[in-house]
Amino acid sequence: MQARRSRVIVLSVVLATVGALIPLAVMGYASWKLAINKELRVLDEAGKDAIARARFTFADARKALVDMEASGAARCSPAHLALMRTLTINTPSVEEIGYFDNGKLKCTSWGLTEGDIGKARVDYVTPDGVEVTLRIQPAVTHAKPMVALHLGSHNVLVTPSRFVDVGLPPDVSLALTNSTGLLIDGKNSPDVAFARRHLEQKADGIDGSDMFATVADGGLAAVVTEPVTKVYSRLRGELLLLLPAGLFIAAFIVGIVVYFSRRRLSPRGELEIGIHKREFLVHYQPIVELSTGVCVGAEALVRWKWPSGTMVRPDLFIPLAEETGLITAITDQVVDGVISDLGRTLEQDRSLHVAINISADDIKTGRFLDMVSLKLKKTGIRNEQIWFEATERGFIDIDAARISLDRARKAGHSVAIDDFGTGYSSLQYLQGLPMDALKIDKSFVDTIGKGTATSAVTSHIIEMAKELGLFTVAEGVETEEQASYLREHGVTFGQGWLFSKPLTAADFIKFHAASVARYGRAAEVIRVAA
Repeated sequence: MQARRSRVIVLSVVLATVGALIPLAVMGYASWKLAINKELRVLDEAGKDAIARARFTFADARKALVDMEASGAARCSPAHLALMRTLTINTPSVEEIGYFDNGKLKCTSWGLTEGDIGKARVDYVTPDGVEVTLRIQPAVTHAKPMVALHLGSHNVLVTPSRFVDVGLPPDVSLALTNSTGLLIDGKNSPDVAFARRHLEQKADGIDGSDMFATVADGGLAAVVTEPVTKVYSRLRGELLLLLPAGLFIAAFIVGIVVYFSRRRLSPRGELEIGIHKREFLVHYQPIVELSTGVCVGAEALVRWKWPSGTMVRPDLFIPLAEETGLITAITDQVVDGVISDLGRTLEQDRSLHVAINISADDIKTGRFLDMVSLKLKKTGIRNEQIWFEATERGFIDIDAARISLDRARKAGHSVAIDDFGTGYSSLQYLQGLPMDALKIDKSFVDTIGKGTATSAVTSHIIEMAKELGLFTVAEGVETEEQASYLREHGVTFGQGWLFSKPLTAADFIKFHAASVARYGRAAEVIRVAA
């Protein structure tokens, strides 16, 4: 039992530990994923803002180009120059407007140009037909490099930072490209190679020590990057929200494990599990006719065998089973065991019987009668071959016991009072209850030949049984002296180690076969009262 309890304790500790760690690990992982997803959404929103800003800048500059192309003023005339200056001032995205004729710059919003200034090489064309040169040095002002947008005969110069003019923390970098990966501009020193690699994958996530989000729309793409460590501050907030839930779930699981472990470790819990797993089996104590030595039957003795092979003594679990009401379920398993073990043997030898112990609860309710009747209907076993034994504890409610035992006898079963003389009011039970046999308790058989004060009680019990018309069965016969005494005093049957210890079903069948071979069969199943 100790080994079995130790296994339960170890298993409980393991389950409780796992049950506590898993919710915490799950909540920790969920917090990490939520923190990452939220941070990625922030990066994604920054990328969308950058795309929106870039599209606005392109649209703003293109509108100026369209307006210039639509102007009917003579090119490079004062009216034409004035329009270029006006649009430059009124278009936030545009720093300068120029006019080209046959690929040569003729004038800008600054005025007429001098020298031979050609049109810059085009890097790519936008979906709406604007030619883009990503980096040119303004020929007139010699200012910092600009992005040139060309439509028709006009171009505009845009400061690259206009395309990425969005608010970003210092540790968040942005790379703005066209759909093929040409860098339009960046913010906070982006890793352009990193951005181009993930632009091709069109994914969000973590790469090494960086996390990133990619946004693409309308021929533009933005890759926003920040260190993974930035997510830790957000992680703390998520943990503050989710860890309490994880702790609650962990505590609940541990509580459940403790509850069921305590039930499992309790004697009642052990018994309930044993019943559920049908760990109860039947051994058979042979009953012999003292005058002839013929085996006439057996008492069914319940045994509890754990999966480890350990056998639990009946005196350790029968009282608990009776106290908790679980004895009825054990009785059912005993009946099933008898039918399964000895069904064919009982059908072949109609003189053979099996005595089954009935609990006080079953005697009071009579439930066992319907249960046995239902089970025997499916077999060839006769009612007369199944005897019922009841201890004096089963007769607390004498009226209910009388009804149940009377029903049993009318159905063909024999009834015996077990352990007679060890309880109270034994004579009252004998006189007031319908029964067929009296079993003399081992404690009285042990006194035979010892000359003790209680030795004479045995003979009185035997005589009393004769006067009441009951046949007798002596329990615990261990010596030939005891058997001779019982035989001389007219005791009908005996059981005990003198004849055989309790046997498994297979060994009892062998014992019975040997008895038949040596002594023959009993004449019939003895039934004193009808």
